Order: sequence, then C-alpha cells, then structure tokens
Amino acid sequence: MRPARVIATAISTISLLVLPAAAAAQAPAPDKSGGAVYQAPTPVPTPPPAPLAPANIVVPGAVAQLLPDGTAAAPADAPPQIQQAIFAANKIQAKPYKYGGGHAKVEDKGYDCSGTVSYALLAAAELGLEGPLDSGSFMKWGESGEGAWITVYTNPGHAYAVIAGLRLDTSAAGDPDGGKGPRWRPTLRKNRGFKARHPDGF
Repeated sequence: MRPARVIATAISTISLLVLPAAAAAQAPAPDKSGGAVYQAPTPVPTPPPAPLAPANIVVPGAVAQLLPDGTAAAPADAPPQIQQAIFAANKIQAKPYKYGGGHAKVEDKGYDCSGTVSYALLAAAELGLEGPLDSGSFMKWGESGEGAWITVYTNPGHAYAVIAGLRLDTSAAGDPDGGKGPRWRPTLRKNRGFKARHPDGF
C-alpha cells in the first residue's frame, strides 16, 4: 500500500472514532421513554437599572425655573435652605397622590398636599418644621403672611407652597398640564380662602 493511501486510511479511521464521541457529548440526555430531552440554558436575570436621582440644577436670578422633566432649577440668589427645599421637592415629583402620604413616614410611596409641603420644608432645619404637618396645623405654623422665599397657603382642607416663585401643589387647579399628585405647577392659582404662612426669616 502506498504511503499516501496509508495516511488517508489512518485519518479516516481516527475520524470514525472521534466523531461519535463528540456527537455523544453534544447529544441531549435521554428521557425515561428513550427520547431526547432538550435542556435549555438557564437564563441569567438582568437587574433593572436604578432610577436616576434628579440633578441639582441652579440657574441665575431669584426665581426657580420649571425644567422639561418636571423638576425645578433653584435660583442662584436664593439662600441655601431654599435651594435645599427645591431639590428635596424634586425627589417626589410625579409620585401619586396618597391620602395621608408623607405623614406616618417622610419617605413614602405617595404624598398628599400637606405631606408634599412638609417634605420640602423638612429639607432644611432652619425652615422651622420639626415633622410633617396637616393642612389645618399649617394654619398656625411659622409667621403670618407671605414670605420672601417661601409662602405656604393653607386652609383646613388643602395646603400648597410657592417656593422662589414656583408653585408646589398636589392639586392641578389652574395647571393646563393636569396631573394629580406632587408637582411643580407652571402657573400660580387663586389663593382666596387660604391663609398665608411663611418660615421666620424666609
């Protein structure tokens, strides 16, 4: 037998021995009935991305500005306590309205009107709020009248705040965009029937 033919025969013999072994390794395991059972690879769960915290944006001037994402930019001329209140309120934007929300616990899944106002004011101790208040209690809080930077408008049934010229309110009254729950509103609203209160010095 010629050398080339010997080599070819040897390669063919090795292939016949190797291929069945490889095929056996790749074959699915048989089930009890003798048929093959396909074993799908176990999927690896992908964790959902963590929600991004709103950026603390500061703009020139003395008036807060409503941003396209619904949060507010704090004015550079405002005291740090006012900026902190704005940045705090940004964290609860678009959360649902929840009766009593923000009272039993400050960090909640939803907020009512006074819970929303309380959340913003609690961001800075100098604003004079030691814990969440309901709208009736806000009628006796702080100083009477409108403040230079923050005014809380309140009555026994509702409370909202105007901070650096921008309204923080769960009510969509006067807001063409609507939406119930904590929101910075693009327009002010009529305050007839409300008492105006403000933190001392602000």
